[in-house]
Amino acid sequence: MDNSGKEKEAIQLMADADKKVKSSGSFLGGMFGGGPQKVEEACEMYCRAANMFKMAKNWSAAGSAFCKAARLHMQLQNKHDCATSFIDAGNAYKKSDPNEAIKCLNAAIDIYTDMGRFTIAAKHHINIAEIYESELVDIEKAIAHYEQAADYYKGEESNSSANKCLLKVGGYCAQLEQYQRAIEIYEQVGANTMDNPLLKYSAKEYFFKASLCHFIVDELNARIAVEKYEEMFPAFSDSRECKLLKKLLDAHEEQNCEAFTEAVKEFDSISRLDQWHTTLLLRIKKTIQGDEGDLK
Repeated sequence: MDNSGKEKEAIQLMADADKKVKSSGSFLGGMFGGGPQKVEEACEMYCRAANMFKMAKNWSAAGSAFCKAARLHMQLQNKHDCATSFIDAGNAYKKSDPNEAIKCLNAAIDIYTDMGRFTIAAKHHINIAEIYESELVDIEKAIAHYEQAADYYKGEESNSSANKCLLKVGGYCAQLEQYQRAIEIYEQVGANTMDNPLLKYSAKEYFFKASLCHFIVDELNARIAVEKYEEMFPAFSDSRECKLLKKLLDAHEEQNCEAFTEAVKEFDSISRLDQWHTTLLLRIKKTIQGDEGDLK
């Protein structure tokens, strides 16, 4: 469908809205001469233009138009509408300019935190983290935004959402060889979930991940950690993950590369290991006589 007509219409609407803003004079100066009403009308026109730009897939123009609406909403002290327009701008910019998208989402977050709406602020910190993950590939900044989201969720007692954010942080910390931070997160989330009837099944996975991080740092630390997790969470002892860890620890102690690989293959044949687990297991394996091979 040809939406070029929509783009022309949007450009005209933007020009008309600009004129209306200018004719309103300064905000205070226009208080008694219909100034605020003209600003409100211009706001609506910018939003309509933005939606037309979206139909024409001109994402940058849509983002810019929503930003103009946001600034006018702020001028009118319409905080909620201002934040909404910044979010709309961010969503449009996501498709054309990730850095501008982040600026808009941060502007909305500032408003939401000022209003005490921390749950929605956390949600948009996650959106920013995802842009850093997929578009800008800046994992350190993604981590910072996931951590901020987790803090806000915890403050609002949304522990399940906080845990999801922390697990993202833990996964990245381990990949970046920040093992101590990863261990703290996996132990914390494991302890939080092991007493919950609906979530306790996942606890063994978190203790497994914490153990692998320990293992890379020091084999003895890993043995002590596995014993600690068994005491904390007896169901961990009977898990396939715990049994695998014990086989790997024995193989590592004996410097038996073949036994290590065989244990991993046996586990993987029933429960597929993802890229994260495979990466950490390879790092551990390479500490056995400087091995450089693969796992399978």
